[in-house]
Amino acid sequence: MKVVITGGAGFLGQKLAHALLKRGHLIGPSGKEETIDRLTLFDNVAARAPIPGDNRIEIAVGDIADRARVAQMIDGATGSVFHFASIVSAGAEADFELGYRVNLEGALAVLDACRALPHAPRLVFTSSLATYGGEYNQEVDDATPQTPQTSYGAQKTIGELLINDYSRKGFLDGRSLKLPTIVVRPGKPNKAASTFASSIIREPLQGQDAVCPVAAEVRLALLSPRRTVQAFIHAHDLSAQAWGPWRSCNLPAIDATVGEMVEALARVAGQEPVKRIKWQPDPAIQRIVATWPGRFGWDKARKLGFLADNNADEIIRNFIEDDLARA
Repeated sequence: MKVVITGGAGFLGQKLAHALLKRGHLIGPSGKEETIDRLTLFDNVAARAPIPGDNRIEIAVGDIADRARVAQMIDGATGSVFHFASIVSAGAEADFELGYRVNLEGALAVLDACRALPHAPRLVFTSSLATYGGEYNQEVDDATPQTPQTSYGAQKTIGELLINDYSRKGFLDGRSLKLPTIVVRPGKPNKAASTFASSIIREPLQGQDAVCPVAAEVRLALLSPRRTVQAFIHAHDLSAQAWGPWRSCNLPAIDATVGEMVEALARVAGQEPVKRIKWQPDPAIQRIVATWPGRFGWDKARKLGFLADNNADEIIRNFIEDDLARA
């Protein structure tokens, strides 16, 4: 079976690809376990091979909104698609046209390529807590109305609705996962409004200064990369019957204030890293973060067997173990 990961050069695409290659199998369109014999990593730049020399890996480069290119990539051998390619929150807010081109037109290109196949592939879509909007640090759950207050949130909400409808029509077997803030991301800061949540942990642990643009009392819903990758695979292998008529859920999350995250950093690594955090308010980031829920109810995910991290200390230790040497 062929598996396609769009956004395959990104850190979640890379982590998932590595996990799938190690695992070697997924539930296929047949509903039975199938061997992964090809893994295509698609992005607008060439992805790194997560396991060098593995002949199952195919690197594909192109524009996610180029329907012909996407249809070429998602071919008749494709049994599963993980659609991660997107313009992140602050980037989509800053560039309206680009956000809709990638996050909406790109999603439609992927969905219609799946629809054209002779079978209904499984598709996992990454949505976001930004679909909720609402008042500052409110608590949400799976039944909370989605009232996005950013372009990114609107684009992800539309994506969820499309996947639900394409699944209802039998064109594909989709499932949408609303991601909380993923911490700690390896690598460098990006254009996501949430990038500071990783920077205030990652950079200080590497002996570098980090800027926190929001106040210590801001509350975030958090999930580690390790648990996120586990969730992608678990969501994929669940049956359509388990998902029911609404193909979306909030992923498990713990909640912590930014101040509590800094306290966890001190417990795990001592006071020296904490001294490297510089508190510099940024009104633009504060406006975006203020629309995010601080507590993220995930009863549906709990019933479906997803797992959360235990606490912020564990999230930081996971980063040290999994990624710090390569960050």
